[in-house]
Amino acid sequence: MTRPTGRTLMRRLLVPLAVVSLFAGACSFTYGSDPATGQVGTRDVNVPLPSTAGGDRIVAVVQRVLPAVVNVTTDQFQPGGGSGQGVGTGFVVRSDGVIVTNCHVVEGANKITVYSSDDTPKQYAGRVIGGDCEHDLAVVKIDAKELPTVALGSSADLVLGQRVVALGYALALDGGPTVTTGIISSLGRTIRANDPNCGEACGANGTRVYADIIQTDAAINPGNSGGPLVNLQGQVVAINSAGSAAAENIGFSIPIDAAKDTIAQAESDPLAPSAYMGVITAAVTATDVSLQVPPGVDAGAYVLNVVTKSPAEEAGIHEGDVITRVDGQEVSDPDALGKVLAELEPDQDVATELIGPDGASRNVTVTLGTRPLPNALP
Repeated sequence: MTRPTGRTLMRRLLVPLAVVSLFAGACSFTYGSDPATGQVGTRDVNVPLPSTAGGDRIVAVVQRVLPAVVNVTTDQFQPGGGSGQGVGTGFVVRSDGVIVTNCHVVEGANKITVYSSDDTPKQYAGRVIGGDCEHDLAVVKIDAKELPTVALGSSADLVLGQRVVALGYALALDGGPTVTTGIISSLGRTIRANDPNCGEACGANGTRVYADIIQTDAAINPGNSGGPLVNLQGQVVAINSAGSAAAENIGFSIPIDAAKDTIAQAESDPLAPSAYMGVITAAVTATDVSLQVPPGVDAGAYVLNVVTKSPAEEAGIHEGDVITRVDGQEVSDPDALGKVLAELEPDQDVATELIGPDGASRNVTVTLGTRPLPNALP
């Protein structure tokens, strides 16, 4: 199998209660070489797919989406004084250069360079304008006009067996993006990643938790991270984030619905502070067997992970707790928790109602912090 030249950094992931080793389809770190080169915008809303010879639907999807897929290259200082270069993927959602990718693609970068997928790639300087590293999301801006864009679909409409297409700069290979196809294999997965570069979102143990993630058998390799997973209407339904090192045809992608609020906030108010609790949660109704939901609890946000030194940890929230109410508002699931937090401000004290693993209810006061953005320069 072809490998990128130089050294490659791979992140191991552990699926709860499964003996499987995984790595994030993340930045491929190479040393000593560069990639092969050199006003408010508009969004794409369901533009018809191009017609193709023979009527091949996959070809039409690729022709429609590929121009909006970009190479995201980062320069990073490494331990010991060396420097490395990471290669990931992103996709353009607004024609003036708003790009979505993974937080782990740009985290710790002292320089972000974006390359278009043209035959002669154009080069742009990138900067972070928003993100949510708890959920491995980043929004990058480049100064450009009239870029090709891709439409955002709905991950809520996905069904098992549905055909999808993944695009990205797999293995940092020269040339344009790689295209792979597959189906939706599972919905609502929870996986844990050992990510030493994760920073505040993971805490001291360096564990990144992905909740309610989509599993696909479309190949997702190092370098694919941040790229789009699209349906056969050419709409982004998920963001490619992880792939299996031990087994073929196992990839994981973040549902696009979970990213829409983060994208919208970055577009409307770049770098604006937002309220932060410091928990990764799942619905108590999730089918994940690792969730030990207290008997009789049928609504709430189940705490999978508490970020070290976060407001949640300082308030005494623990893994296995179920958050049922924040600031007097009912929390029925993780989406409801996100909506409540979106209405609150950093430094605000909020009453939080919990149900512990033993089924006992308790109340704590959380002093909300400011959500960490991807740690990248400028």
